[in-house]
Amino acid sequence: MVKFLKPGKAVIVLNGRFAGRKAVIVRVFEEGTRDRPYGHCLVAGLAKYPKKVIRKDSAKKTAKKSRVKAFLKLVNFTHLMPTRYTLDVDLKEVATVDALSTRDKKVAACKAAKAKLEERFKTDGFCCYGFGEWLWY
Repeated sequence: MVKFLKPGKAVIVLNGRFAGRKAVIVRVFEEGTRDRPYGHCLVAGLAKYPKKVIRKDSAKKTAKKSRVKAFLKLVNFTHLMPTRYTLDVDLKEVATVDALSTRDKKVAACKAAKAKLEERFKTDGFCCYGFGEWLWY
């Protein structure tokens, strides 16, 4: 079988608290693990999307509208819908499986993922073509 769920692939989460949210695959576990004996992957996604920014907004309002909220989650393959898009944000150092072990590590990893995603949005998100607009809105 062709392995098309690769790191960097944009997906939509189908089940659970973040159903309908867009995410990016960080790491893939094809054969599963001892705890999860099925194919799954670690995803980093957008729990809260940025708002639309218009020209007449002040710098303070633009900064507030550009904020995102990130989440990290281990998700079964059957609960993901892959898209044709890929994202070139490097989240491998930020999001790891042991970062999900305790609450403090998970919060710190989510904040780091949020910073990376916000940086990506500020450099590419204001474009109105292709993937940039699809991911953020």
